[in-house]
Amino acid sequence: MTGKVVLEGLEFHAYHGVYPHERSSGNKFEVDVSIDTVFSESAFRDELNGTINYEDVYAIVKEAMERPAKLLETVGHLIAEESLQKFPSAKLVEVKISKFNPPIGGVCKKASVVVVKVK
Repeated sequence: MTGKVVLEGLEFHAYHGVYPHERSSGNKFEVDVSIDTVFSESAFRDELNGTINYEDVYAIVKEAMERPAKLLETVGHLIAEESLQKFPSAKLVEVKISKFNPPIGGVCKKASVVVVKVK
C-alpha cells in the first residue's frame, strides 16, 4: 500500500542566505517534508520497520539546516537526496523551506522554495 510520511512546521534558526548579515546573524526558517512511500504489511501490524520513521526524517532535515548555504534550493535538494538514499521505500520527496522576513526591501512574512525529487 502506498502513502505519505509528512512532517510540517519544523522550525529552525539557521544561517542560509546570499547576504553576509544573513550568514552571520541567521534567521528563522520553517521546513515541511512529504515522502511518498510504500508501506509494508508490517506497518499495519503496528511495527515501525514497515514505514519511514519520522525521527529519522527530522534528523536529516536538522543536519541539512545546520549547514549554511546561500540558496534554499541547495538545502532542499540535500534533504530530498538524503531522504531518497536513506529510505529504500521512498519514491518521491517534496521539501518546502520558508525563510521568515526575507530581506527583499519590503514587507513579506516569508519566502518559500519547494524542491521535488523522484527516485
